[in-house]
Amino acid sequence: QVQLVESGGGLVQPGGSLRLSCAASGFTFSIYAMRWYRQTPGKERELVASISVAGGVTSYADSVKGRFTISRDNAKNTVYLQMNSLKPEDTAVYFCSVQTSALRNWGQGTQVTVSS
Repeated sequence: QVQLVESGGGLVQPGGSLRLSCAASGFTFSIYAMRWYRQTPGKERELVASISVAGGVTSYADSVKGRFTISRDNAKNTVYLQMNSLKPEDTAVYFCSVQTSALRNWGQGTQVTVSS
């Protein structure tokens, strides 16, 4: 079955950086686009970034454009989210996600807290 395991979250000061990783298994990683979402309590899950199967096409939410970079390593079945110039409003649980057939799959999430 599809498994997505996020890591790399933590507490960081405003202006700092974090790199999230998502290790995937249970499906052919290299033929699926991947996404990162985030969610804060009481709000809907927000799409942050997406990447095409070979990594050549990426897209970002306006709120993170120019600060976040999504990438993937198909040899390692892993997708990354490099987050720079972090702001308190980036505080959220971050999830990686893949849609296989008709089902959108999610990891357990990793908490990112931006605070001084």
